[in-house]
Amino acid sequence: MSTLVFAVWGTDDELAAYQRVVDLYNEKSAGVDVRIAAYDDPVALRDAIESGEVAPDVYFIRHQDLRETMEEGRNQPLQDLLDARDVHTSDGFARDAVIAFSAEDDLQCMPYSASPMVIYYNADLVDFDRMDERGLETPNSERTSWTLEDFRAAAQFASRPRAKAKGVHIAPTLTGLAPFIYSGAGRIFDDEAAPTALALGEDGGTDAMRRTLEVLRDPQLTLSDRQLQRRSPLEWFQAGKLGMIAGYRDLTPIFRRTPGLRFDVMPMPVLGSSATVGELVGACVAPGQRDRVGQAADFLVDLVSDESMSELAATGSVVPTNLSVALTDPFLQPGLQPDNARVFTTTRRSIQAVPLGVDWSQLQNHVGASIAALLTQPVLSDLDAQLDLIDEMSRAVLDPDYVEESETPSDDVLDESGSTEESSD
Repeated sequence: MSTLVFAVWGTDDELAAYQRVVDLYNEKSAGVDVRIAAYDDPVALRDAIESGEVAPDVYFIRHQDLRETMEEGRNQPLQDLLDARDVHTSDGFARDAVIAFSAEDDLQCMPYSASPMVIYYNADLVDFDRMDERGLETPNSERTSWTLEDFRAAAQFASRPRAKAKGVHIAPTLTGLAPFIYSGAGRIFDDEAAPTALALGEDGGTDAMRRTLEVLRDPQLTLSDRQLQRRSPLEWFQAGKLGMIAGYRDLTPIFRRTPGLRFDVMPMPVLGSSATVGELVGACVAPGQRDRVGQAADFLVDLVSDESMSELAATGSVVPTNLSVALTDPFLQPGLQPDNARVFTTTRRSIQAVPLGVDWSQLQNHVGASIAALLTQPVLSDLDAQLDLIDEMSRAVLDPDYVEESETPSDDVLDESGSTEESSD
């Protein structure tokens, strides 16, 4: 009997679903016993693998960790293993997710879930039918797309001073603003393959940012600092006092458990073309002896099967890359909120994946305060200059050849004549 380790993270409901998948697999497999190693979040799992705390045979990673995983030799490329098992990713899996987890002419990890950022809205505060009756701008009748002007009209409609309700909250982060920038023909990076700097100050990005900030800086529409000190945006939304909030599929079960909350979802608003960002998760097979790798690949194939993915889709928090599940009732869950759940699958094609090798967390930390200031500082002056400064700041993280300029030499000192001499201390 071989014991395989399956390393995951997730909510209690997700972990219970993984356990059911593993139990069913163990019942029908001969000579293999799969056991779960569970972690609180993707960072904890990554750290456990790096430290040697766990040596999984199959494990999850985020897309932004793929480059490091490959460089450290922690994954087994999958195309030959899948071909041998008659699994063809081109047939039944989301194409963009497959591309995101492919590199060096091979599929490096199996795309498992791809959750796009969407707009959750309070269906009592944002009532599109009533807005139509009043002649206000609204999304198309199928609720599959809307413009920034439609979005602003919805935020204005939801903002009700007497009820102390505000229209919208978008996180003042690079992630929060990225869908608007991409949609407005801007770019986040100077080079999507090998970035060395952000490109927010380029023409398309500046225009998209200016249009977006006209909405997100409106104090009549957005939560005040005092409100944010009292409650988080998520709590304001759950309390029925916030019209719209951006988020991923994992918010769905949280909102379903909120008493009295009626909610639905829309895509991110369109400034030019459809665009969003997403949380991409892949399942990797660790390298090792041929027989063990084969057993791990067998389990991986079962993990992304219709039956197994339906178990995870039932939790309400996962957007499967398996199209047989994502486009049918196991995921859409008719009769449960949100009614417009198909938005998660139709907008997945618009996800703009972060270039491999970018340390997204480090980048956010480095420029985060400057990004937040664009939305929160009382007076926004010279947007072009501020965006150019953020782009320059990002080079310290993205450009390996970047050397921060200094007003005085660091190793030498100037003598009185202006020439340099070595410091004696």
